[in-house]
Formats: sequence, C-alpha cells, structure tokens
Amino acid sequence: MYGFLADALVCFHLLYCAYIVLGQAVIMVAAPFRWEWARNPWFRYSHLLAIGYVVLEEAMGWRCPLTVWEHQLRELAGQGFNDSETFLGRLAHNTLFFDLPAVFFTTVHVAMGVVVAQGVLMFPPRWFGRRKGGAPPLWVPVR
Repeated sequence: MYGFLADALVCFHLLYCAYIVLGQAVIMVAAPFRWEWARNPWFRYSHLLAIGYVVLEEAMGWRCPLTVWEHQLRELAGQGFNDSETFLGRLAHNTLFFDLPAVFFTTVHVAMGVVVAQGVLMFPPRWFGRRKGGAPPLWVPVR
C-alpha cells in the first residue's frame, strides 16, 4: 500500500513540475499575441507561487517535501528510493530524478524562477475582477 502511495506522490510531483514548465511555455506563446486567457490571475499567481516556493527551497537549503515524503513512503513499503511498484511510478520517478550534481538543479530552479518573474513583469496578469483593458505590459514599444 505504501509503495502505491509513493508512486501516486511521485506522479503528483511530476505534474507539479509540468505545471511550472509547460505553464511558462504557454505564457511565452500567448504573450506576443496578447491572448487574454493567459492573463488569468488564478493561473498566473498560482504559477508564480509554485516556482517561488521551489526557489525558496533552494535559497534556504531545504529538501523538497514531496521527495522527502516519497522517500519515507518507500521506506515504509520496504523499497529503495529507486524502486517502484507501477509503471507510471517508475516513469515519473525516472523523469524527475537523474544523477547530476546538485548545482545543476539549483541553477535550473533559480533560472526558471527568474524566467517566470520576468514573464509576470513583461506580460502581467490582469487584476481580479477585471476582464479586458487592464494595465499594459511594461515592455510596450515607444512610437
């Protein structure tokens, strides 16, 4: 049972990372076209908060709680950290965790935080309750 919970948790962890990476890709595609749905404040602020927490973890030297909980669940299941009971668990685990120096992951996490923050400044989310005609982006060219 604990092994399946660990597999479910690592799948959630992969979805969390995909939300950050793919969410930023969608924002970068939508910005030049000024698509209004990409300025949704719930999407944009939750996206900023998601990567902001990852950057905070890096700055404080904390281990990701999802990784810690997965490791604890695998120990309760009598498994090693790289063991998994399901195909999806193995796929998600192998997608997230690979053997590189810690400085690589720190650099990627902080760089992604900078890219997301830059996206918020250059293509700002609209304020809650406002539909169209919100504040223009800060990078509007001068004519």
